[in-house]
Amino acid sequence: MDVNTKALIGAVAGTCAMTSAFAYSRRDWLKDQWLAFISPAIYNFLTGTTREQRALKYLKEHAREGNPDSVLETFDEFCRTQEWAMNAAEEKGDILDEIVRELRPTTCLELGTYCGYSAVRIARQLSPSARLITVEVNPDYAAVAREVVKLAGLQDKIEVINVDSCDVIRELKDKYDITKLDLVFLDHWKYLYIRDIKLIEEEKLLKKGSVVFADNVIIPGAPGYLEYIRGSKNYKSTFYSVHFEYMDDMKDGVEKSVYIGDE
Repeated sequence: MDVNTKALIGAVAGTCAMTSAFAYSRRDWLKDQWLAFISPAIYNFLTGTTREQRALKYLKEHAREGNPDSVLETFDEFCRTQEWAMNAAEEKGDILDEIVRELRPTTCLELGTYCGYSAVRIARQLSPSARLITVEVNPDYAAVAREVVKLAGLQDKIEVINVDSCDVIRELKDKYDITKLDLVFLDHWKYLYIRDIKLIEEEKLLKKGSVVFADNVIIPGAPGYLEYIRGSKNYKSTFYSVHFEYMDDMKDGVEKSVYIGDE
């Protein structure tokens, strides 16, 4: 790469960084699109890397290895100062933390790993004998998530699986020796929430007291899931109004549903 090309890339990258900073300070719909989609696409083209790979590089350079809290804090820092990413983030993470502390689950299923942020958030509070299976259909995201889990030192508690969520749900009993789930975290494609909760019910994987926690039920939204879960006599649901990840002026919501039906 010659000097002129490097200078051009540096100039464009600098412009992207300044625009991102401006977008954070004065956010509206168009600027949100810049943060979430346009700026990463430009960076991807210029650097030959993905946002997720850049996040992993940042974590390896700044987080303390073997320290889950440091990994989470560094990831939050990356998302607030470098590039936006679709983690559960701090506010939703605090609710998830409280659920894990109260429930003390031994078997957990996460659908939608992304880069492993919420998996680390859950697993760092689990007992030594507890298990978290987290499912990510995108192989590139799954590869990054495995590295993030390893960096946090939680590879003995977390198993990252790169297949369709419905396949894992059907195989939990026979292949993974899990007969009941204490905690289910839904954070994958929102239109799949209703499909997968029904499949979990069909497989009789819930017991009284099991918690189903669903992210992004307002943005981008899961209206079919909310109608189903709130209309079912088998759940007692609570809605939490929270901010969308790393966007302090955009409201989202999460839904906590406790299973009260027959096992």
